Amino acid sequence: MNGIFFAIVVIAFTVAGIRQFTWDPRAGGSSPMEVLSIGMIDAAGGAVTLAIGLVGAMALFLGLMKVAEAGGLLTIIAKTLRPLMIRLFPEVPADHPAMGAIVMNLSANALGLGNAATPFGIRAMEELDKLNPNPGTATNAMALFLAINTSSVTLLPTGVIALRAAAGSQDPAGILPTTLFATICSTTIAILVAKLCQNLWPASPGSANADQPAAEARREERVQQEYAQDVRAMAERAEKSTYPFWVSALALATILCLVPVTILFGQSISPWIIPGLMVALLGFGVARRVAIYEVFVEGAKDGFQVALRIIPYLVAILVAVGMFRASGAMELMIEPLGQVTQLFGLPPEALPMALLRPLSGSGAYGILASIIENPAIGPDSYTGYLVSTFQGSTETTFYVLAVYFGAVQIRRIRHALVAALAADATGVAAAIVICTLLYA
Repeated sequence: MNGIFFAIVVIAFTVAGIRQFTWDPRAGGSSPMEVLSIGMIDAAGGAVTLAIGLVGAMALFLGLMKVAEAGGLLTIIAKTLRPLMIRLFPEVPADHPAMGAIVMNLSANALGLGNAATPFGIRAMEELDKLNPNPGTATNAMALFLAINTSSVTLLPTGVIALRAAAGSQDPAGILPTTLFATICSTTIAILVAKLCQNLWPASPGSANADQPAAEARREERVQQEYAQDVRAMAERAEKSTYPFWVSALALATILCLVPVTILFGQSISPWIIPGLMVALLGFGVARRVAIYEVFVEGAKDGFQVALRIIPYLVAILVAVGMFRASGAMELMIEPLGQVTQLFGLPPEALPMALLRPLSGSGAYGILASIIENPAIGPDSYTGYLVSTFQGSTETTFYVLAVYFGAVQIRRIRHALVAALAADATGVAAAIVICTLLYA
């Protein structure tokens, strides 16, 4: 992100400087450098205003999610997903700690709890590495987990809903059906590509272990044999901590059935989502004997802190984007590309979001904020819904790969990047399709 941030600023300054030297004062108006300066100050002030407006919405949603978490909703989702995960990751023993961490990570992502998902994800990679016969090389399970993680089905993109509400959206939850559709498509492609490609990039155990002493190699082999012998016992114990497979299949079928329902009735349903969500989650907490008021307040405090923590990031990226736009550099870059992408339903204004999202989460968040805060676009336009869906349905792929693989010192990532980028591209394409159907 350091390079991206500096490059945007330098390019904006250079373009404005060139225009300054060719500017004719007799034409009237402000000079290009004056426009650049005003744009920087306005963007900085707008970032703080946006963050302050975000405090209330973030406090509300994180308070509700805290109630759900205290009531055990995350555990229920994890128990529902585990039978499916066992079939997706056949090389991971059913009762191995890696499986539990994978399930908890995907459950947190589904609920939009990115802060909770990352520790679970790192833990999952650490546990998967214990099953890795080729240290430094990603296993099939690692690559598949990363691909699913960067595209996981999102039921509740709380952060994007909160940002849309702060931007004055009349329908902040209108992205729930679009995000659900896009993430189902991207996750499906992530799984298919990962499974298809795992044989194209073999793990090459011989070359990976060439520099290991023979004793160490034998020790690793014994460890793998012990795991293989314990798989059956672990699977039997795991059955006691999961729901039957038919429950998982029914849950998956229900989610898939939501897609046509939201496409047909999404605009009628969306006004009910936020009030209904609050009643449902608080009701869940009451049923689970949670002290909902105290827990909600505790979660709301976290929301307040989160909203304040993002102010420096918003200021940095919104000032950089403001400079890029005020200098005329964005127009020079986007106009020729936008003429092509617009033919496929991707407006020029949304193109920077689609390009930056896999590279930088904070950068994409800032661009999203600048787009939906733009009075000429707004959060409830087609472009506003589209970029909101991009944010809710795609992931910062390179960041995730760097953090998760770096945590276990994986140098050879095999097909993980291919599967993750295929999921990102599918998520963008699916977002365009669903937003065109619902909001164009």
